[in-house]
Amino acid sequence: MADNKTLVVEVFREEGLLKMSVFEQYELALTLKHYGQHEFQAQEVSNLCREIASILNKVDKAGIIEPESVRNLKKTGRLLWDYLLTRQVKERLKNTQASDLILSLDEELINIPWELLYDGTNFLCLNFNLGRLVRTREESDLTRQEYRSLPGVLKMLILVNPTNDLKSAYLEGLNIKNQFDRKRKSVLIDFKSTNIDKLYVKKNLCDYDIVHFAGHCEYEKDNPDESGWVLSDGRLTASEITGMAATVSLPALIFSNACYSAGSSGLAGDCHERNYTLASAFLLSGVRHYIGAIRRIEDPLSLVFAKEFYSNLISGKPVGESIKLARLALIKEHGISSILWASYLLYGDPHFILFKPKVRPREHLSFKKIVYKQRKKLAIFCSGLIIMLMGVYIALWLPTINPSAYFLFLKDKKLFSEGRNEEVISLSSRIINKEPLFLPVYPLLAETYQKIGEAEKALKYYYDYALISEKKGDKRSLSCAYTGIGWSYHLSGRYDKAMEFYEKAIAKSREAGDKLNEAIAMRKMAVWQMDKKDYSKALELLTKSSEINLEKQQIFEHRYNLACDYFDIGLVFANKDDFPSAKEFYEKSRRLFVKLNMKKDLSDYYFNLGEIYVFEKEYHKAMDCYMTGLRIDKAQNNKMSLCSDLSMIGELYAQMDNFKEAESFFLQSIVTAKEINAQPELAGSCYSLGSLYKKIGKIKKAKEYFRLAQEIYSRIDVESYEEIKQELLAME
Repeated sequence: MADNKTLVVEVFREEGLLKMSVFEQYELALTLKHYGQHEFQAQEVSNLCREIASILNKVDKAGIIEPESVRNLKKTGRLLWDYLLTRQVKERLKNTQASDLILSLDEELINIPWELLYDGTNFLCLNFNLGRLVRTREESDLTRQEYRSLPGVLKMLILVNPTNDLKSAYLEGLNIKNQFDRKRKSVLIDFKSTNIDKLYVKKNLCDYDIVHFAGHCEYEKDNPDESGWVLSDGRLTASEITGMAATVSLPALIFSNACYSAGSSGLAGDCHERNYTLASAFLLSGVRHYIGAIRRIEDPLSLVFAKEFYSNLISGKPVGESIKLARLALIKEHGISSILWASYLLYGDPHFILFKPKVRPREHLSFKKIVYKQRKKLAIFCSGLIIMLMGVYIALWLPTINPSAYFLFLKDKKLFSEGRNEEVISLSSRIINKEPLFLPVYPLLAETYQKIGEAEKALKYYYDYALISEKKGDKRSLSCAYTGIGWSYHLSGRYDKAMEFYEKAIAKSREAGDKLNEAIAMRKMAVWQMDKKDYSKALELLTKSSEINLEKQQIFEHRYNLACDYFDIGLVFANKDDFPSAKEFYEKSRRLFVKLNMKKDLSDYYFNLGEIYVFEKEYHKAMDCYMTGLRIDKAQNNKMSLCSDLSMIGELYAQMDNFKEAESFFLQSIVTAKEINAQPELAGSCYSLGSLYKKIGKIKKAKEYFRLAQEIYSRIDVESYEEIKQELLAME
């Protein structure tokens, strides 16, 4: 017999009696079992269930109940312990060495919160790795549904925030996805957020072994068949799920991390009523393990619980133990008053292990034997190394007539990283003269011209990059060139042209199987959507981009772009006034940039973090951030960024009522923008300076700068033009 014993308590209702038996799981097939029985006091039990429901729902915004409520929960749980269990069962539960407990229940008894029975020392769900099995009287093909067999590599689907109104659901899904990254050889992850409709779920649910859902779940007390997950186009109901069962094999585990996803909390109706909820629908349809909540859940705590559960699950622990450890971790971190630990139910065998550890016998071999055994692998490795070196040779030397161009390019990149822009332009021109087909120099030169604000020259070299890439049949470089062209148009306010080239870049990268440039183009397109204030679409694009980069983050370029994704996700949350989430993603971005030794990329981080401090009215922290970012951009001689930097610092001084410094920084921004012909930045700075003059009563100067801004916006931003027009009319 294994050390980890499983105890089974079998309970069924017959007339006004509860009959029950307790035995170890290996005794399941015994011919004779002893059943004790006692009177089922249905009304009293129902009243106690309602009292527990009331206690569980008396929480504050953080999901905490009062100490007195905890004491009442224990007292009520103790009464249920006495009302429901026979003396024999109680003694066995208190004295057993088993760590796993299966409750085998009639369907009429599942509304009772068995997990919260209190034996005088502890709650049942904290003493045991506890799971429920349900006996149903339903006569249909559904009850004969075969369980899904698990392959060597599992597939997991993470569905989060389909209605796009739960701020932390996306974070929960992303955190869980990150947890599974180190298990990539054992599990394949698909992640979907927002715009999740019923057709998508119905078509794809059967393809996965594990499904995690974080969103809304609605319970219909009068018509439980209509309870279900709330998706972007309506509710996926229990009746629709049972309708799928005859034709598909549903997942082995579903974790529905949503309010009332395991029923009505139980507890609100009569404890002996049959209850066909979402949990019932999945179980009847062949889901082997279902985890749901019996009450409303609080977002920050539910994330802690889910992370702890999956951390234990992927380490090879059984599903029941993983849930108990998640409960205990929540109690340890937030106290027993953080009642979310009591909110979850597991339907299924708690001893089931999804991620079985692979144990390989150790073999002691001499060095000669090791070489002999591995001779085939060594031969393959050496062949691969030769092929790789030949590939490097072909990639670096064959495209060039003059091999010295490559070494000049390495020097060029170093100059670029040091912000020596004029030298980069000079050296890049030399490389192009020596070898016009050397592709990497073109985007470097174009980006340098962008930094110094010469937008037309930047655009010219991106177009040259595209033409030569097309001529050479290099689809990857062509995709990169299209993204660069789109970004150049984007920065100059030509949004339609920008989108046209972003779409071309995505199409070409997919044609080439180039995931890196596909992700980059999607991220640029997300910034475009942010500029248009479509934050949901932006977040959807960034989610897809970050998925690609997470999957390949062992490659430097993907890891760098993952940092950029995190930064832009933070920007989305900042625009939605969700500052805690914004700070979290900004910090993730910063840590990655520092690890990659890309500190020069942190200017935007400091300015965006500073902007949050401005909203929080912590002006001195904001100024520290702005000045740090300004120093980085000055070191890089990034004039395009300096225009915005100076204007933002002016805005901050204006909010601090230091009008002299504000005026000085706005004027510096205007001069810099004029130097490099940065039209959107020039318009923004003129408008900001006009607003400052209006505030301090210099109306004539205010009108002058408003009109300068209006003239530029008439060409690039009609909406802003109209706003300034109305402001000027009001001043008249």
